[in-house]
Amino acid sequence: MNMDGIPFATTDWSSVPVTAHKGEAGIAFWRTRQFGAIRVRMVEYSPGYLADHWCSKDHILLCLEGELHTELEDGRKFVLTPGVSYQVADHAEAHRSSTPIGAKLFVMD
Repeated sequence: MNMDGIPFATTDWSSVPVTAHKGEAGIAFWRTRQFGAIRVRMVEYSPGYLADHWCSKDHILLCLEGELHTELEDGRKFVLTPGVSYQVADHAEAHRSSTPIGAKLFVMD
């Protein structure tokens, strides 16, 4: 991740437009900013959300609220609660997200 050419600025996430993304079950609401090649998002998953795909993109993800279940394609499973993060490189390990109770995340990719 190269963060060259990004001047100091603040983001009021409440003013960033929301886009809705349906999962296999539930819905994800994204607030997205782009800084050069880096996408930064505030993501909220509805209770019962299940991703509709296996993702192989790099992420640094921090759980802010709720509970995020992350399953790797090899069967390993992880639960993130507020204050817990994960990081994964591009094409390292395919993963998908779900949440029984909903979750709010801060994501960089």
